[in-house]
Amino acid sequence: MSSWQDRAEQGLSRLVEASAVERVLISLAALVMSIIVGGFVILISGWVATCSDPFLAQQVLISIPGTGGWGVQFPIPGSFCYNPIQVYKYLFVGSFANPQTSTLFPPDFVLDKFSLAVTLRQTSMLLFAGLAAAVAFRAGMFNIGTQGQLVLGALGSALSVLWVAPYVPGGLVGSLILIPFGLVVGALVGGAYGAIPGAMKAYADANEVITTIMLNFVATGIAFVLVSEYFKNPASQTVETRPVPGAAVLSPIVFPSQASFSILVLVGALALAVGIYLLLHRTAFGYDLRTSGIQPEAAEYGGVDAKRTMVSSMALSGAIAGIGGTVYVLMILGRWQQGVPSYGFDGITVTILAGNNPLGVPLAALLFGMLKSGSLAIDFALGVPKQLVGVLRGLIILFVAMPEFFRMIGKRVTTPEPSGAVAADGGSRIEGGEDDE
Repeated sequence: MSSWQDRAEQGLSRLVEASAVERVLISLAALVMSIIVGGFVILISGWVATCSDPFLAQQVLISIPGTGGWGVQFPIPGSFCYNPIQVYKYLFVGSFANPQTSTLFPPDFVLDKFSLAVTLRQTSMLLFAGLAAAVAFRAGMFNIGTQGQLVLGALGSALSVLWVAPYVPGGLVGSLILIPFGLVVGALVGGAYGAIPGAMKAYADANEVITTIMLNFVATGIAFVLVSEYFKNPASQTVETRPVPGAAVLSPIVFPSQASFSILVLVGALALAVGIYLLLHRTAFGYDLRTSGIQPEAAEYGGVDAKRTMVSSMALSGAIAGIGGTVYVLMILGRWQQGVPSYGFDGITVTILAGNNPLGVPLAALLFGMLKSGSLAIDFALGVPKQLVGVLRGLIILFVAMPEFFRMIGKRVTTPEPSGAVAADGGSRIEGGEDDE
């Protein structure tokens, strides 16, 4: 048993010490393996399914000895209905181009602006949700409530914009007032709602996983009651607010208007990712936040106010989620409506894929956005059940996330090797090395 434990610890230590290039190669290998395994799943699913036009229905020839080569042909039972290559082509190519006329490589690959806009729209929303979860996770807080903070941030921004709009001129001046105002209100509402479980954890020792999960339902209920009873659009049968004025809408610039995507949002989300990274690694607040998340006892011994850090980290996480909710209202929907998509829950997956690294969140969000956008192309063009597409997405996410998951475990169960560097931030080398978080 000891030898097995030693080998396991050595493997985890090797994974923890892997360089950035090695981690990228591991992720790419995991992606390839997920595609191979998913291909077998597609074949098996197509074998048990029924279809009128299978992609593989070969005939088997059996020759009877002594008959001069005379043979009998019969079809394979359960012909294969789904083509794995075609499914993956739609899953990946369909997120950027028309898979019916394009391939993965030039010169046939031609970008489709609408498909690209849908992918980047998903990526932008997942960027905000992933950054929100990453901030809390780096502080050692498991914020499972980003969905509720996003929902209330979206509602707060929609109502505030509708309230201020009559007093603001239209056109560019109105946009310069209403859009920043909506973003600020969304951040304040989301941050205030995120601070609640942080305060409960800090001052009542309430488990933040339980409280944030329950507060998701509370947020949904509060939003439903407020809109259905007080702020409902009288011209609509659904539970939704009145549309925000055109000056408050984040309009497309280089993409089709029906795609509901503004490149300015993506640029802002990328800038926010860089800002969060600098906040975590170049400021005293970020130092306190990271040390509290890695070694809370040592951080408190060093003078860090653990309770204040818990509340502030959750408030910052909720504020980012609230900004995501504002973007959803002002860019995608143009109003608040019941049934906000589960961006908050998807953001948790994104930040795990990124290893809680704010600079890795954009790449993880892009991968997840491609999978979601490509899934729509499969649903429209192929007869593949959406449940099977969900399995393929899950396999890709699982395979890519597992190395980082085991790496996180390794950081907790393995003992770092001594070095001349000063480990002043709970394990991250400040001198003579780099913090690869």
